[in-house]
Amino acid sequence: MVKDNLRIDHKVIFRIIEPGASVMDLGCGTGDLLTLLVEGKGVKAYGIELKEEAIYNCVERGLSVFHGDLESGLGGYPDKAFDYVIMNQSLQEVRNIDFIVGEALRVGRKVIAGFPNFAHFKARFDLFFRGGSPMSAALPYRWYDTPNVHFFSIADFRSFCAEKGIVILQEHFLGEKHLVPFLPNVFAQNAIVVITNP
Repeated sequence: MVKDNLRIDHKVIFRIIEPGASVMDLGCGTGDLLTLLVEGKGVKAYGIELKEEAIYNCVERGLSVFHGDLESGLGGYPDKAFDYVIMNQSLQEVRNIDFIVGEALRVGRKVIAGFPNFAHFKARFDLFFRGGSPMSAALPYRWYDTPNVHFFSIADFRSFCAEKGIVILQEHFLGEKHLVPFLPNVFAQNAIVVITNP
């Protein structure tokens, strides 16, 4: 049972993952999502996180989290070691998306990628009418302190997958509290996409 007060992206990911699956969360933060999956789905959970304070929080929760920089890859993990690799709100923060997605698809049978949609209509409005970098619930940072290094849209990610021969299995488009049923590249603030190799 998913609690009503959870973040919508966590609710969607919780529903995607089967009970007892093996999961690696890349950029797991303080472990909120992994804790939800362990307690609610009985998953075998592992995480990789760069910030030491976040790792301490994860360890206090009883999670297996390792200190690591995603930019260096996942060389210590064998092919198809996990049922799912999660990259929720971390994809736009890595420099070499092609390499990281390739590594995630190598070690995971499926990859769940969650990212902000930089083509959301409010972001377009801010750029066009205000002439300034957009800020919203999905994009809470100012231009000079943002951890984001890539600013891409749902359409961009679909094109990336088509170009690389990556199969999109599921797409979920999110507003602040509800799913977005139409024109996601305009109206969705975030996307959750499940991908795999052919």
